[in-house]
Order: sequence, then C-alpha cells, then structure tokens
Amino acid sequence: MSSGTSTSTPATTASVSTHILDTSVGRPARGVAVRLAARAGRDAPWQPLGGSATDADGRCKDLPALPEGTTHVRLGFDTEPYLQTSLQTSAKNQADAQQDAPANRDSGAVFFPEVTVTFAVTAGEHYHVPLLLNPFGYSVYRGS
Repeated sequence: MSSGTSTSTPATTASVSTHILDTSVGRPARGVAVRLAARAGRDAPWQPLGGSATDADGRCKDLPALPEGTTHVRLGFDTEPYLQTSLQTSAKNQADAQQDAPANRDSGAVFFPEVTVTFAVTAGEHYHVPLLLNPFGYSVYRGS
C-alpha cells in the first residue's frame, strides 16, 4: 500500500558552472577555453574531466558532470588567446596610449595567460564560480 508521499534521494555529487565577464569592457568573454578536473580527497590525484568554451554570454553550459565522491574541483581558464585579441582590439581603438601604462600593455604581452581556480565542494550542492577578468587582474567568487 502506498502512502502517497514521495521520497527523494539526496544528490551524490556536486555540480559546477561558470561564466566570465571582461570587466575592462563590461561584456562577457566569448570563446575562452575552460578545463575541469576533480579529485576525491585532499591527497588524491587530479582527474581531468574535460572542458568547454564560453559562449556569447560568457557561460560554459556544457561542463562535464563531477564524479561521485568529488571533494575538490579545479577550473582552468585559458585566458591568453582571449586577452591577446582583446589587447589588439584595444590598441586599435585607443590610438592615444596612456603614458603611465605598464610597459607590457603596449607590447602585446598577456600578463595572465591562464587562471586556475581550486575549491572544495560538498555532494548535493551547486557551485557557480564566475571569473571577473581584465588584462591586469582577475577575481573569482562563489555565485548563485
């Protein structure tokens, strides 16, 4: 005989999403490759899970699922190609370069060729980890 109530089982893994906003132009960063890795325990080896690239909204909507038992996640953002293009576009749009700008701003060098973010997760939780990016700085946080 059924009691008419449903039971739900708790999620056995965490989930992860991300997006990138280029704060130097106030727009999403499109086409940035993102790698995902996970491990089950502080001393366990990292397991590469695959990756994706940001879409026109700066979001990765198809990151691989995390394996059961994941306790730590690593997101790797390949920012150099995006920033290189951004710097070239910026240089074309700003003929009058700032006199006090760092030397590598005009040289085409990218200061942050990649960004790696590692964080702890708990089964059943969703972790949205946005990257706020500009040519000379970045910030990450746990979003919603």
